[in-house]
Amino acid sequence: MKYLSFAAVLLLLAGVASAADIDGKWAGSLPGMDGNNMTIEFIFKTEGTSLSGFHIMNGQQTAFKDGKIEGNNITFTVTLDLGGQATKIPHKGVLSADQIKMTYEMMGQPGEFILKKAK
Repeated sequence: MKYLSFAAVLLLLAGVASAADIDGKWAGSLPGMDGNNMTIEFIFKTEGTSLSGFHIMNGQQTAFKDGKIEGNNITFTVTLDLGGQATKIPHKGVLSADQIKMTYEMMGQPGEFILKKAK
């Protein structure tokens, strides 16, 4: 029983350590409609299991909502104004040592991209 409790504490600490590694600015790229890649950036800040921050694309900075971090998994929702219509875009990500693999869904279409920690 003592070993089981010790293992549980280690797993909890590993999750907290991983969560702390996400804080800061991350960048990646998305294919644009014109065939050129667009730079996408996120600024993440954790507080316990809460994740807050900003989505930055085309010079526009938007705070995201409903951010959560559980171990190496993150979720949040970005709401963009697309032609006067508020469009919610749910994001999911998996944090590894040097990148975050992100997936999202926009207007029923799935997408994915990789973020790297900005220097």
